[in-house]
Amino acid sequence: MNKSKKVSESKSVMTEMIMPNDTNALGNAMGGNLMRWMDIAAAICANRHAETYCVTLSVDHLSFRKPIPLGHVITLEACITRAFNTSMEIYVQVFTSDSRRRDAELSTHAFFTFVALDADTHVPVQAPELIPETELEKQLYEGAMLRREMRLLLSGRLDGKNARVLKEVIEGKKIFF
Repeated sequence: MNKSKKVSESKSVMTEMIMPNDTNALGNAMGGNLMRWMDIAAAICANRHAETYCVTLSVDHLSFRKPIPLGHVITLEACITRAFNTSMEIYVQVFTSDSRRRDAELSTHAFFTFVALDADTHVPVQAPELIPETELEKQLYEGAMLRREMRLLLSGRLDGKNARVLKEVIEGKKIFF
């Protein structure tokens, strides 16, 4: 089951319309609702990649760049950036547009980490390797190791002296965009 897979094989796209029950007192999408939809899109992507159930481990760099008004349409795009051992990093972008037009702009984005689980025992299982193909996929793939080290460092699961990629960035040996 641990065959390599392309990013395109697990990409997830969802569309929602911001309705009155999705908004805050200012008439914009509530962050919690947006986070829920992002988690669902990321879970679908992770499940497709691993071909088993996956659960959310963490969310990084959630950024609400601009408010999303009532009546706007959002499109959530989730793609895997890297598979490690049992965990996977998923990048989710949320694009928004007026429901009467098709031009969309980036509103929100975040990196989610999921772990693949055996469907019966719920024990972590190996995730398939990822094959990045496009230049953007390759950049996200390379940057994923740095983001992983940062997550592990901030959670206390990695000692700073063992943060190899982070050290290379600090020393100017490696640059990520």
